[in-house]
Amino acid sequence: MKNISFIALILIITGTMLSTRPILAQTDENGVPLNILSQAEKLSGWKLLWDGKTTKGWHGTRIDHFPTKGWSMADGILTVDKSSGKESAHGGDIVTDKEYSQFELSLEFKLTPGANSGIKYHVFPKQPKQKGSGIGLEYQLLDDARHPDAKKGVGGNRTLASLYDLIPAENKAPQPIGKWNHARIISYNDGRVEHWLNGKKVLEYNRFSQAFRALVQKSKFVGYKDFGQIKGGLILLQEHGHEVHFRNIKIREF
Repeated sequence: MKNISFIALILIITGTMLSTRPILAQTDENGVPLNILSQAEKLSGWKLLWDGKTTKGWHGTRIDHFPTKGWSMADGILTVDKSSGKESAHGGDIVTDKEYSQFELSLEFKLTPGANSGIKYHVFPKQPKQKGSGIGLEYQLLDDARHPDAKKGVGGNRTLASLYDLIPAENKAPQPIGKWNHARIISYNDGRVEHWLNGKKVLEYNRFSQAFRALVQKSKFVGYKDFGQIKGGLILLQEHGHEVHFRNIKIREF
């Protein structure tokens, strides 16, 4: 009887210790916390665009809820699951619930061999009735060495960090496939837009300029009225059937 009581006491103490043990924060491979804002970032107006664990703030491009397939979340990482490799044919793209006009978007992404995806912005809230990815300006995510799309378009305007099918990124220094890269997109009220890769600006343009409109007329977006011209718009992460990972997705408006 005494032995049984002693074992019961040990189980109670152990259970209490486990229930009061703090939940460890999500961290990267170097032990740095993921999907958390520093005090300085908070004071500067940054907000998490993804909380690192739920679908809050996001829904499918042409549905009013988060896709039931094609996406997964684990250990503070948002993943596009591998499927057919076709554009938005599995779970479909996801977009923010909120529209953004002038902003700075920051996130980390990791590509797998041969992967294709994209970060889109100033995405039409009401999408054309068609299959495929949502329509908006796109920061291209691509394995330039393995995916055939890198050789299409004009002058490299479908390669990594480019404004897809419009303006090529220049002087970029990406991390190898399988390593994390940092993307930054800045959209100003006067129409200026900047693409950054790993702390280096790789392109700049003005979406309200005649030069930009002329590029659109020669691109695959020629048939979309007001492409790149709407004041606000959604932020989109593309599902292209290739495994791609995202984390530390944050934004600030100004």
